[in-house]
Amino acid sequence: MSKDNNKRREALEYHAKPTPGKIAVVPTKKYSSQRDLALAYSPGVAEPCLEIEKNIENVYKYTAKGNLVAVISNGTAVLGLGDIGPEASKPVMEGKGLLFKIFAGIDVFDIEVDTKNVDSFIETVKNIAPTFGGINLEDIKAPEAFEIERRLKEELNIPVMHDDQHGTAIISAAALINALELANKKIEEVRFVISGAGSAAISCAKLYVLLGARIENIAMFDIEGLLRDDREDIDPWQKQFKSKERYSSLAEALKGADVFLGLSVGNLVTSDMLRSMAHDPIVFAMANPTPEVSYEVATAAREDIIFATGRSDHPNQVNNVLGFPFIFRGALDVRATAINEEMKMAAVKALARLAKEPVPEQVNIAYGETRFTFGRDYIIPKPFDPRLIETVPPAVAKAAMESGVAQHPIEDWDVYRDELLERMGDDNKIQRLLMERARRSPKRVVFAESDQLDVLKAAQIVNEEGIAIPVLLGDRETILELKSEIGFEADVEIIDPKSSEELSKVNAYGEIYWQARKRKGITLYEAQKLMRQRNYFAAMMVSEGDADGMLSGYSRSYPSVVKPVLEVIGVAPGVKKVAACNLMVTSRGPLFLADTSININPTSKELANITQMTAATVKMFGLEPVIAMVSYSNFGSSTNERASGVRDAVSYLHRYQPDLIVDGEVQADFALNRRMLQSKFPFSKLAGKKVNTLVFSNIDSANITYKMIKELEKADNIGPIMLGMRKPVHVLQLGASVDEMVHMAAITVIDAQKKKHLEEKLSKE
Repeated sequence: MSKDNNKRREALEYHAKPTPGKIAVVPTKKYSSQRDLALAYSPGVAEPCLEIEKNIENVYKYTAKGNLVAVISNGTAVLGLGDIGPEASKPVMEGKGLLFKIFAGIDVFDIEVDTKNVDSFIETVKNIAPTFGGINLEDIKAPEAFEIERRLKEELNIPVMHDDQHGTAIISAAALINALELANKKIEEVRFVISGAGSAAISCAKLYVLLGARIENIAMFDIEGLLRDDREDIDPWQKQFKSKERYSSLAEALKGADVFLGLSVGNLVTSDMLRSMAHDPIVFAMANPTPEVSYEVATAAREDIIFATGRSDHPNQVNNVLGFPFIFRGALDVRATAINEEMKMAAVKALARLAKEPVPEQVNIAYGETRFTFGRDYIIPKPFDPRLIETVPPAVAKAAMESGVAQHPIEDWDVYRDELLERMGDDNKIQRLLMERARRSPKRVVFAESDQLDVLKAAQIVNEEGIAIPVLLGDRETILELKSEIGFEADVEIIDPKSSEELSKVNAYGEIYWQARKRKGITLYEAQKLMRQRNYFAAMMVSEGDADGMLSGYSRSYPSVVKPVLEVIGVAPGVKKVAACNLMVTSRGPLFLADTSININPTSKELANITQMTAATVKMFGLEPVIAMVSYSNFGSSTNERASGVRDAVSYLHRYQPDLIVDGEVQADFALNRRMLQSKFPFSKLAGKKVNTLVFSNIDSANITYKMIKELEKADNIGPIMLGMRKPVHVLQLGASVDEMVHMAAITVIDAQKKKHLEEKLSKE
């Protein structure tokens, strides 16, 4: 099976299993008793109905309308697929709904309309509009898209936006503002060349004009050439950009031009064309998946270029997800009757400003940068920037209020920002950050049980996604057979420690192991025999630098894997005991739990050390650790030695690491309910803060808690993450899922990146 066929199968399985589709309706009210059901439906439901009948604005008070957007298409211009029909467009519309939810907490119904008639489409949307707080038009071909949006904006009193037009315009306009500043050019003086004359290109040009660009300085090309004022085949929506110039080609137009905007086809612009542009040229090549000119060609042609694409693998990605979720969030929160030019411009300026502010460590870590700073390679925020949710919606909401379209003005902006951050507690950004960071510098990771099908599937994913460079350990024939079965065609290294081919390596590793442990009752023969076991061999590969990290434990008990890695690799300098923590991606956000797997009943000093190592791991994810050391008692309410042991650990940390936000002992419900903790224990370091880390007094409570959260909440689990090892080694839970193993491979890569960075830093000192 080819790689393309494997990707196709994976995409189809993703959409089909375990439940078809990508979105679902989830109840927001209790429904466990007959009383609940009587309130949810008849007879209780009559009361809100009557209140809405009295005052239609009550629909926002008693229903989900205020947080519900319709993503509506007729499937006539779907991505790069063209006119594929309404049913075939549904996966894309569901995907758009998923993005609305994970980036801005907005619920979506996707609606596919079976008509190409403009009047029928508009009538359908108008008839269903009372259900929704906003309308996102999607993948409708031009010129019909212009007319549909124009009329719906005129005839409806809720926000309507065609993202294909305005999303690209808003994000590219923000990038343009910053690019012009870096080039020291004024927008009213620069000359634009635009390749493409569809809905997105027209919308971009219109927004640039609002920013100050002069229409006579814009040369727009379609497939037939320049939109000249003597052409008669120009669409009415394009006529405002007819040019008096007589450029015979795109190449001629680019001579001396300041800005190139590409929304057309790939590989259209050459090095010579770029070299003919003015000094400090601004080039936004946004055709997907292949831009009009590649990053490599562009940066080789001009050292002074400011370059952006729609791709994530190069600097300055112009990505619509920076816009539409947050624009609708702000519009919905003030019950705006429209998304007007003032609101779009507010989003543009908010994004432009955000790129100039100090970047959170979480973002730097995700993209493998020491520090992002405003400049030619950073003119627009990254999609994973957590500040977007608290920056763009307030700007849009304020513009709606100032322009007179807000029906529900915001009174307390600080409270509103807190609500926005709280709303986003249920996203999975941390996994996306994790994968993105690993991809920036993938490392060699040994999968010690690669002759297990699920382990091999995980290795295939990390290889194809560029997360890690897998080394497959196990029975060669079994691995090859399983690879063929799942279509894993990549030429990756396979090592069978029991094969004759590896005998010299086994003996060499055995010699090294024996030299280290010959005074601990081990003979050379026994050492070499141990090296035929996969976990000893894999650990020795990592110890000797033949691999960067190791994963094992899927098919073997935890202690049986921990023993060889501790013997071979050992603990990091200054560490007396290793520990383990699990990251649970919960509905309230990421939650780290320790020690979940290693220390059964740690002493107070050991608890303090576990807490310090866990805090370092939390920081590795770009988060500020806020740690509750949990017990059955609250701040001295019990004198039992279990509770006092936690208190002693807290005292030690307060004395020797006073900047660390940690407190206890505290009961779990108080730790996780900041308002309750603030009310009862205002003196605590945790008062008013959102705890993201729990350290338990023993392995029983920690292990049981993480497994209960995993099963009851269906929370994603990343871990156990080994703490305090000399080299990057992580031990899976028995029977870990493919997804869990992929996450742990990413953790192993990040651990290796961190340890390598530390080694390089120490070598320079």
